[in-house]
Amino acid sequence: MEDKKKDRTLLHRYVDNLYTTEEARRLLEECRTGSSDELFNDMSAEIWEESSFHQFETDVEREKYKDEARQLLHRINGNKSKKYYRLWHAVAGVAAVLCLVWGGIYYFRYVADGQITYLTASTSFGEHKKVCLPDGTCLVLNACSQIRYPNRFVGKERRVSLEGEAYFCVTRNEKQAFVVDVPGLDVRVLGTTFNVKSYSSDETAYVDVESGKVQVDMPEAMMRLKANERVIVNRTQGEYSKLCEDCAVATWRNGSLRFASTPIHDVAKELERMYNCRIVFAKGQKFDNIISGEHENKSLEAVLQSIQYTSGIHYSIKENEVLFYKD
Repeated sequence: MEDKKKDRTLLHRYVDNLYTTEEARRLLEECRTGSSDELFNDMSAEIWEESSFHQFETDVEREKYKDEARQLLHRINGNKSKKYYRLWHAVAGVAAVLCLVWGGIYYFRYVADGQITYLTASTSFGEHKKVCLPDGTCLVLNACSQIRYPNRFVGKERRVSLEGEAYFCVTRNEKQAFVVDVPGLDVRVLGTTFNVKSYSSDETAYVDVESGKVQVDMPEAMMRLKANERVIVNRTQGEYSKLCEDCAVATWRNGSLRFASTPIHDVAKELERMYNCRIVFAKGQKFDNIISGEHENKSLEAVLQSIQYTSGIHYSIKENEVLFYKD
């Protein structure tokens, strides 16, 4: 009887977290052997009863007693399932480590991504500009063009956005493809030199390859190009074609103009960008001419004369405005 009383006192001390190392060892040994099951059950009922019927002066005191009962039940059940608890504890420990590792990776990626800023470079009428990207890739922007790129490349792609025309010399990286994003097209390479022309105001877009290989992804098609090949995409008609052309790429870098089966309206826009002029078409007349030819470092009037000779389209110049008309 005296031992039972001591055990009851010990349990109360254990619930209150007031016990010595030897007392804790003794209590755990009894939990393991199951010799105190009856006492545990009695005490559980007793503490719950106390928490339910005892007249407490404050709510804090009531919650304190209820919490003592919860602690006792938790410790009893925990000690009865000691082996399972150890296994669970080990699994939880491994899970915690994995969570910390993956959480850390995610956090640092999140922070790194959050620190990425985007830069832009652009050109005006008749202007060219050289731009070097963080990976060592260099490009030249043609007139009235803009490139948008991150201050550093992360992930599986080196993606940039282009409006206009640019000649690229891409630093090779087989683990991180270089992608030029233009309206309706993705130009994907690993390392090569090529030219992309894609003004949103033009009917057609072009991709010319000087060296290496280029993949052009379109909404409903994909095309691979190698050196001296070109793809022409007509946005208005939804058509595309592939040509083989053994000629210089991006001759505009030297001030030359080259038209290859180019709609006359796109020719007009090209002249506007290069010579900073305005070109209008006579009302009530149909202009569906296709222009081809190269003009090396010539004045606007010299180019207009060539167009007139090959297409039959006449022109008149008044101040900074050019009028195209037909007889």
